[in-house]
Amino acid sequence: MIDTLISPELFLEALAATFYMLGVSLFLGSILGIIIGILVVVTRPGGVKPNRVISLVLNVFINITRSLPFIILLVAILPFTRFVAGSSIGVNAAIVPLTIMIAPFIGRLVENSLLEVPEGIVEAAQSMGATPVQVFTRFLLPEARGSLVLALTTATIGLLDATAMAGTVGAGGIGDLAISYGYQRFDGFAMLLTVITLIVIVQVIQLFGSRLARRLRRR
Repeated sequence: MIDTLISPELFLEALAATFYMLGVSLFLGSILGIIIGILVVVTRPGGVKPNRVISLVLNVFINITRSLPFIILLVAILPFTRFVAGSSIGVNAAIVPLTIMIAPFIGRLVENSLLEVPEGIVEAAQSMGATPVQVFTRFLLPEARGSLVLALTTATIGLLDATAMAGTVGAGGIGDLAISYGYQRFDGFAMLLTVITLIVIVQVIQLFGSRLARRLRRR
């Protein structure tokens, strides 16, 4: 019989908390990140609508946020987290720093994906009289969709790592299980189960993202 303090119910509860944090923060972060990425591309020098001030502000924001390790960002914005979520601990509170962390990261990945599209496509669209909105919706986004899927896949995996790290400050989930039982209570099975679970989740996410990206690029 396996000697462990973890019950199936406790493990499933932690797994559900991880997926909840991952899903909500990825949804919110993707919306913000896609907007940020598009604005960076639009306002950059040589973009569809160049704007030096907006481009500078967005790039500084992205660089500052990405330069902070997540655990430092999590602690640094505790007052803001408490203001938004009403608490600084727990699953809902963790969503605030997770979203702030992942949105600029997605924004930079979206920017890179859009810039991979050959400039000739944008020039052809503009020569046909396409508006900035039409350039993005009918030319840039369709051409970059495979790369965007891979970018979101990478962001999802990075966000999963952050949810595990959030467990160190009482956010719950798989990370909290590993710290509270695997590390603090010397439960080797709990630590092994956590590691295997995270590896499996990452492999599934990467496999799904890679296959979807290949399918979109063939169209």
